[in-house]
Amino acid sequence: MPEHTIDPVLLSIIDNHLVNICREMGIAMIRTSYSTIFNEGLDFSCVVFDRDGEMMAQAEFCPAMLGAINFTVKWTIEELGLDGFDPGDVVIHNDPYRGGCHMPEHMVLKPVFATDGDLFGFVANIGHIADIGGMAPGSFAANATEVYQEGLRLPPVKIMRRGEPVTDIWNIIMANHRTPRNSRGDINAMIGSLNIAERRLLKLMDKYGKDTLRAASKQLMDHSERWMRAEIARIPNGEYYFEDCMDNDGVEDRPFWIRLSLTVADDEIIADYSASDPQARGPINATYGVTASATYNAMFHLTDKNIPRNAGCYRPIKIITKPGTIVHVVHPGPSVAGNTETHPRIVDTVIGALAPTLPDRAAGAHGATGANFLFGGIHPETGDFYTNYHFEGVGWGARAFADGNNVVNIANGNCRNNPVEIFDHRYPFRNLSYCMIQDSGGPGRYRGGLGTERIVEVLAPEIIVSALFDRSDVPPWGVFGGRPGGTSEIFIKKKGDTEFRPFTTACGVPIATKFSNVIVSTGDQIRLRTPGGGGYGDPLKRDVEQVLEDVREGYVSVEGAERDYGVRVVSDGHAYTVDREATARLRAGRQVVAAH
Repeated sequence: MPEHTIDPVLLSIIDNHLVNICREMGIAMIRTSYSTIFNEGLDFSCVVFDRDGEMMAQAEFCPAMLGAINFTVKWTIEELGLDGFDPGDVVIHNDPYRGGCHMPEHMVLKPVFATDGDLFGFVANIGHIADIGGMAPGSFAANATEVYQEGLRLPPVKIMRRGEPVTDIWNIIMANHRTPRNSRGDINAMIGSLNIAERRLLKLMDKYGKDTLRAASKQLMDHSERWMRAEIARIPNGEYYFEDCMDNDGVEDRPFWIRLSLTVADDEIIADYSASDPQARGPINATYGVTASATYNAMFHLTDKNIPRNAGCYRPIKIITKPGTIVHVVHPGPSVAGNTETHPRIVDTVIGALAPTLPDRAAGAHGATGANFLFGGIHPETGDFYTNYHFEGVGWGARAFADGNNVVNIANGNCRNNPVEIFDHRYPFRNLSYCMIQDSGGPGRYRGGLGTERIVEVLAPEIIVSALFDRSDVPPWGVFGGRPGGTSEIFIKKKGDTEFRPFTTACGVPIATKFSNVIVSTGDQIRLRTPGGGGYGDPLKRDVEQVLEDVREGYVSVEGAERDYGVRVVSDGHAYTVDREATARLRAGRQVVAAH
């Protein structure tokens, strides 16, 4: 069927079919995977590609992977060649230097052949395997200085050949992972999702024909490209600059800078990160795929959310990096934190650059850390080795029309929080408390979202813990007069102690929020705190009733209301009210001071 004969209604139907295939893949992952990072956290993404490696559709899962998978799939196709695929093959790949994310992210790819034997395209799933070996349980070594300390690295290799397992590859993987049962179950869940997608895609070809699907896919990509270009064309031409820094790299306790020169040229964006700091010794380095993915991610936040997500919407966004910098790691540099810490910081950097010209769409910085808490050991009830990768929600930045969201996973994650009941049931910890942190949202005309505090008690004789937090030194910034949000921390109270202390003083690690392989024991308590989001606009212009409601809800303290917003809130022991006269004096006095 000629391309021009495919009407918009049929295009929309086909697009929805393709997206629903990806969503059904995700449902299969949730229902069949073993690890909580998949079935509770949803740390995976599902995608359909054409035979050229162009993304046809994606579902609404993890944004960090959806940008990078464009590179991993094309790299795999180029390395193996189109004639290197047979029906029933499945390729696995997690090499960060071959277009990937960080190493825990494994991509599985299956070719889909039409009934006449023609290679139509590929279905793919990319997800975070909870442990892949390396120097620390959970494979998130905060002090790694080379890729070989981060786990088992796989180039594109076939894990299934013509529908049969490639036993040697499976054996190599299972011999290097600390929890092989979970890894086997999770990888099989990923392969199962590919099988479902293959069946659904074949049914779609039966219904509409492969030529119609190919033509429709091309037109959908062109439509997305035109839409994205139209969105970019609304931004004034010019060069915009922004910089932000990571607290440290886990090895050297000093800041590392991301520097962005962003050019808007009619209907294209050129994001140049070449002036960023040299590659770090520690694992905060981002791969090129991560940096590109973060740039796409930010632009999706700033443009129409209804643009169909396929290869077309990526085309007008160009990324320039310098190899050997923290935004383009080269061998043998580590990069496990590049995905969870540097990616969200790059998202905020892009938004920060464009905030002055897009005040109605920009936001304050969000918490921008995965607050990664890794642990493992011998489970006292089963005698089996276990590991877990745990992340927390953060506050998001306030916008021009609303407060920031409370306790939401970082911009690149889109993941769900692990329920307390699951956490307590599966691992030898007890959650003692879990709450939002009062006053952690950056003050502003609109308030930043709140971060969280979680306190857990160790129930096993020995647990090996690691942490990788950022935003402990450099708080999330506000915009247009909004103030910074709160910072992160991870403290410990050893059994018998009376107060929580940083791991630096309590356990002798060199960096308080990035460390590996600390042994904790029964009765120890660990407190994890995540950052809030930056505020938007002058806090003195926040509506008094909104401040009062924040105090009533516990988001803002009575002291914080007066200190940050110039609002005096009083209580008669039963209810909070505003002292209007005192508030007027406070705000008027501060405005006079600000004017001078």
